[in-house]
Amino acid sequence: MSAGSWAGVREQIQGLAKVPGADVVNGIKGHGFLLEDPLDESELAELEEQLGVRLPEDYREFLTQVGAGGAGPEYGLFPVRRVDGRWRWEGDGADLADLTRLSEPFPVQGPDPALVLALLEECPEEEDFEEIEDFDQAYEAWDEKWDAVMWNPERTVGAVVICHLGCAYRQWLVVSGPERGRIWSDDRVDERDLEPLLGPEQEPITFSRWYRDWLAEALRTVEQNE
Repeated sequence: MSAGSWAGVREQIQGLAKVPGADVVNGIKGHGFLLEDPLDESELAELEEQLGVRLPEDYREFLTQVGAGGAGPEYGLFPVRRVDGRWRWEGDGADLADLTRLSEPFPVQGPDPALVLALLEECPEEEDFEEIEDFDQAYEAWDEKWDAVMWNPERTVGAVVICHLGCAYRQWLVVSGPERGRIWSDDRVDERDLEPLLGPEQEPITFSRWYRDWLAEALRTVEQNE
């Protein structure tokens, strides 16, 4: 993506914030069409130096030309901020990302499906226990094994959480490895592994595509309700 490709986007979003009835856009209560200030080049350089990785090009340009977060898909794009001298993303679940391991390739393959299925079949059912305390104890032991597989930090190295969809559904931006620059959906709350976000023809969705699709839909929604 070439420099200047985000020209006018910040102004479009600021214009949406002034349109009566714009609150019909899904997730508006999470961001109000407000954007963080863009990063300057020195801040971006400091961010990437601390992370030990160069961010995907379209996202880098977004950070310096549009904003460091705010208005965006669902409840908004998680802002990246400097806190006590260190950069980090802020939002519901942002701390799931290990910022010390972003240079490691994001694993395309998740846990063994056979192992996941076996664990699901082992999940205790409350009706199988006479005492609720026994069920709670059995479920807690099972949940520890489940978390060790499905929520293992190794699953998400090389990626950052950038969006929360509500009810513990999230989306990640991959920053290292063969999926660099692409968006992955995190529906593990529904006992599913992470999956790449795909378009109607099964094409991978990049950060730029993800954000621009949201903006186009937001503009259409507002126009239809004016």
